[in-house]
Amino acid sequence: MTSEITLFVNPTAGRGRGARAVQPAASALRAAGFSVRTVLGEDPADALARARAAVEAGTGALIAVGGDGMAALALGAVAGTRTPLGLVAVGTGNDFARALGLPVREPAAAGRMIADALKCGRIRDIDLGRVGDRWFGTVLASGFDSRVNDRGNHMRWPTGRLKYDLATIGELAGFRPVPYRIRLDDDDEVLEVEATLVAVGNGSSYGGGMRICPGADLTDGLFDVTVVGECSRATLLRVFPRVYRGTHVDHPKVTVLRAARVEIAAEGITGYADGEPLGPLPLSARCVRGAVRVVGP
Repeated sequence: MTSEITLFVNPTAGRGRGARAVQPAASALRAAGFSVRTVLGEDPADALARARAAVEAGTGALIAVGGDGMAALALGAVAGTRTPLGLVAVGTGNDFARALGLPVREPAAAGRMIADALKCGRIRDIDLGRVGDRWFGTVLASGFDSRVNDRGNHMRWPTGRLKYDLATIGELAGFRPVPYRIRLDDDDEVLEVEATLVAVGNGSSYGGGMRICPGADLTDGLFDVTVVGECSRATLLRVFPRVYRGTHVDHPKVTVLRAARVEIAAEGITGYADGEPLGPLPLSARCVRGAVRVVGP
C-alpha cells in the first residue's frame, strides 16, 4: 500500500466541525508516516469526481471527514474497488462510524486509529446497500422516520440526538400510517400492510444512535427490515423511545424481516439512506456482499 492517503473533506459538516477536524486528523496521520493530501469540491458532484480521481490514481486510502452524508458520498468513490475507506466522524449522526467502531467527534483519535489500522492491516470487507447507482452503509428509512429526517435536516438547532428527538415530536401531531407494499428477494408474494415506517438496515442505527435495526450485521449479505405497523400516536410515543436500546423490536406492532433484496412502495413517502434523500417510493434496494473495504479497530 502506498503511504499517500487522501482526506475527503466536508468543511460544513457538524456546523463547521468538518473544517476544524482536518488539521488534527491530518497531523495524526502524518505523525504516523503517511503523506496526506486533501480533496474538497465546489459541490457534491465535483467532490465525488475528485475523490474518484484520487482512487483511480492509486491513493492508499480515502478518509472521509464529515458525517454520514460525507461517508455516503465517499462510498460512491470506493465501493467496488480495493481502496479502503476510513472515517473521521464529525457530523450530526455519525451512525456509520459507530457501526465500524470508530471514534465520534474525536478527529485526532480517529486519525491515530486509522493510521494504526492501515499500518497493521486491520482492513475488512463489509456489505453495502445499493439503490440504483447510490450506495448506503446504514439504513434506508421510509415513512415516519424519513419525515423526521426531513424535518431534522431543516433544523439549524439543536445538533446531534436532540435534533432528531425534537423533530420526532414535531412529526407526531400530523402523521398517519400509510399502506405499504413490500416484496422480499424473488418472492412472488407481496406483503401489503398499513405501516408507520419501514426501515431497511444494512447497519443497525440512524439519526445519531437510534437502533432501528438492532440485529443488522454488516457482513451477512442480508438486510434487516424493520416494519412498524399501524400505531396510534400514544403507542408510538411509548414505543419510539425504545429504539435507542433496540428493544422496540419486542413490541407486537413491530416485525423484523430479512432479505438480500427489498422493494418498498407507498404513496407520498420519500426514502432516505444514510440521512440523504433518495427520492420518492417505490424504491428497490439490494445488499451487496463485501462491497467496500473499511479501516477500523
